[in-house]
Amino acid sequence: MIKISLERAARNPAASLSLPELPFEADGMEIARRTISNWPGYAPSPIRDLSDLAAELDLGKIWFKDESVRFGLGSFKPLGGAFAVSRALSRHLAGETGSEAPDLLSSDMKARVASLTVTAATDGNHGRSVAWGARMFGCRCVIFVCSSVSQQRKDAIASYGAEIRQVDGSFDDAVRMADQTARKEGWFVIPDTSDGETVIAPRDVTQGYMLMVDEALEQLKGEPPVTHIFLQAGVGGMASASAARFWQAYGDKRPVTTIVEPEKCACWYESLVAGKPVAVTGDIDSAMAGLSCGEVSLIAWPVLETGADFMVTLNDDAVPVMMRYLAGRGGDDRPVIAGETGISGLAGLVAAAQDEALRKEMGLGPDSHVFVVNSEGDTDPDAYKTIVGKSASEVLGQ
Repeated sequence: MIKISLERAARNPAASLSLPELPFEADGMEIARRTISNWPGYAPSPIRDLSDLAAELDLGKIWFKDESVRFGLGSFKPLGGAFAVSRALSRHLAGETGSEAPDLLSSDMKARVASLTVTAATDGNHGRSVAWGARMFGCRCVIFVCSSVSQQRKDAIASYGAEIRQVDGSFDDAVRMADQTARKEGWFVIPDTSDGETVIAPRDVTQGYMLMVDEALEQLKGEPPVTHIFLQAGVGGMASASAARFWQAYGDKRPVTTIVEPEKCACWYESLVAGKPVAVTGDIDSAMAGLSCGEVSLIAWPVLETGADFMVTLNDDAVPVMMRYLAGRGGDDRPVIAGETGISGLAGLVAAAQDEALRKEMGLGPDSHVFVVNSEGDTDPDAYKTIVGKSASEVLGQ
């Protein structure tokens, strides 16, 4: 049996079933659905039924939303970064042309945005999404990367025509540099996190992410309601979007929600225990690279402050165990290509379900129907092959 251990676990003292006032536009979900579904290559990402793992853990169902195939970019991020680029450009063009819904894919609009620049900071996938969106719509793109970003991830971003600028320091340092440069140069900054001052673009990013759960709700029609969700959290964009959409759909019967983080950079754990945003400093690099963040997003905070019920942290040893498990064939819906960050929510579930005291406190059992997100595939192919022992194509063709 697969075995993963927790580092820490805690109940959120502020958890509530009452839906707070969400920091999103009232029609944001509809705008995201209408916009993204019209992009070339759009299709809902599949949901995998991990029946063997559910049986091993004595759970009813494990639904694994597989974002490794989204738009060929290997992660859920296009739903956020590229969508936020489209919103920034649309607002700019609406001011110029008077059209509230300009067709960004038209040659006329591409000519109008060719002189504009969008920028973002990234630890990998968000920057790739912003660069992909910029290429699709025809504007210039500059991406700031922190020192821990691998060369393959930088090359993947650059392949969409983006200029890469290296920043010494952490992801949070890169976020600040992107914001400062955008203000100085008059660029559109597209962060996936908010310091409380830059709000509109990160709000757009989060609203785009909500489409992922919106798809899942449609795909799971006819199934028993989801009882638990395990969500990996870096700055908290995907986790807050997912929790919010389930909350909208289920009301006060929302699923029990658990936030999963690397022990090295557990800013949500520390913040929710403290009851206020707390920055984690020091060595915050993790094998779960997309979660190597020391500060929570203030767009995500109002949702997860009360919408998260539990927080768990893992050490990096969980990464190879879960990646290899998903790469193997089973009687359930495997193999699945999951990267170092992509597996973390599922690893948190496995660890929690194997801890008898925590399992009981969370209410995990044979009647539980758990939703988890595979947030990325092999976005660093060399790292994936080193960990799993095979490339993604070899795994799928085995």
